[in-house]
Amino acid sequence: MPLIIKNIFFTLCILSIWGCSSNTGHQDKKVFNINFDQSLTSLDPAFARNQQAIWMINQIFNGLVQVDQQLNPVSCIAKTWEMSADGLNYTFHLRSDVFFHDDPLFKNGKGRKVIAADFIYSFNRLIDPKVASSGGWIFSDKVKDIHNFTALNDTTFAIRLIRPFPAFLNLLCTQYCSVVPREVADHYGKDFRSHPIGTGHFKFKYWKEEEMLVLLKNEHYWEKENNVQLPYLDAVKVSFISDKQSAFMNFIKKDLDFFYGVDGSYRDDILTKSGHRTKKYAGKFQLIKGAYLCTEYLGILVDTSKSVARNSPLIIKKVRQAINYGIDKQKLIKYLRNSIGTPATSGFVPKGMPGFDSTLVKGYHYDPVKAAALLTEAGFPNGKGMPEVTLTTSTTYKDLIEFIQGELNSLGIRVKVDVAPSASLRELMAKNEVNFFRGSWIADYADAENYLSVFYSRNKVPYGPNYTGYFNKEFDRLFDRSYYETDQKKRFATYHQMDNMVIENASVVPILYDQSVTMLQNNISGYTINGLSWMILKTVKKK
Repeated sequence: MPLIIKNIFFTLCILSIWGCSSNTGHQDKKVFNINFDQSLTSLDPAFARNQQAIWMINQIFNGLVQVDQQLNPVSCIAKTWEMSADGLNYTFHLRSDVFFHDDPLFKNGKGRKVIAADFIYSFNRLIDPKVASSGGWIFSDKVKDIHNFTALNDTTFAIRLIRPFPAFLNLLCTQYCSVVPREVADHYGKDFRSHPIGTGHFKFKYWKEEEMLVLLKNEHYWEKENNVQLPYLDAVKVSFISDKQSAFMNFIKKDLDFFYGVDGSYRDDILTKSGHRTKKYAGKFQLIKGAYLCTEYLGILVDTSKSVARNSPLIIKKVRQAINYGIDKQKLIKYLRNSIGTPATSGFVPKGMPGFDSTLVKGYHYDPVKAAALLTEAGFPNGKGMPEVTLTTSTTYKDLIEFIQGELNSLGIRVKVDVAPSASLRELMAKNEVNFFRGSWIADYADAENYLSVFYSRNKVPYGPNYTGYFNKEFDRLFDRSYYETDQKKRFATYHQMDNMVIENASVVPILYDQSVTMLQNNISGYTINGLSWMILKTVKKK
């Protein structure tokens, strides 16, 4: 459907929602317009597995806790909570003024109050094999079954873990852990994805897949800011223009209020190589950059039980360390990404993660002289005698990998680039069948455990993400110990120790810590960014 027709249709839709009489004031309604260049897969929290779903679910639903701008867990439906001394029992005290959105399935069509039993139902959905939630991992190794969730009364909810997990509150902030009403979710079953009823600041109104999504203000939302009820906006409208450049032009024309990310097709038009806005767009819109918990890296398989790694020169640690020293990450970020991102010179855990400290985790800075010396020590002076290695990537990152190929070739390390479909590369990684590959790790929750688990022996493939086959008993001992450390400073110190061990071994080559780029029209205020890049619209205002 052409954009003009879509906008006409949306106007008619809004008129039908708010009424057409002159005293409705619909012309004064504040609608926040955004675009998705990818499909929206679901509005069911049990399937909050990609950015588009996470963003919209975060508007419609609430959980026990939520994150603040520093990524700390703070109260949401749970106003307070306690944890037992052994770290196994969590008791949450719920607000008594949180109601589900209105729906015909409720008595008299009015949304009822949220009670503790709703969390038992919602969390059990995640581990119920019949639901097949993509969020099953949240509780799968942390609770035995539904009996670990208890409603002590309507406003007191308790969870008992199998073993301590200090990052548990961070985990509960994910959209998977949103509360849903049994009567609605059971009634719609799989179709709950397109009939979502939650407690959030916006309520679902309309969704025509691949064309338009409309959310309306929840007039009965419980949260306030400075004693003013949230949200400030009246509606959110999502369009689905798959071509990023076309969508960006709609943003420039002010048909969109928000635009996320800078695609390569128009990156140079917006940003200089130093990362500043070009003169062309000076003052035309707001541009906000911030830390995004994502590490872009190269992975190297070091498990010699795998035939693909056994005879590779990359099995030699000094060769891997030479690769780490031999890539000018600052130059890569400046010329290929217009300075979006930070050189990954500290560890695998990214900048922006609580506890991150570049003074305590020592990574690799660009040092071609040191790289050449390590190659010589490894028996390959200037790369002489070293067999060619193959570096596998997906199409999206071909330019980045070709830059790295040139850097390593200048050291004498001959690199062949193999481009594979993203799904194929993920499958090869998940089977330890690729020796040298490009990867990225995006945080699901704000704790470094999420990154260090990639190197835990028990997470070996195909059951976990240990794609480099890194096995270290001391690392495993520290990882296990961190689960029982409730003192945050001590746990962070253990994380630093583990990250240093991973970096010294060099089975990964961290390239950059990513950044988010958010563009907003100048009449938009109150939009906050965070390292998880979770869209939060409840405090947004539009003049």
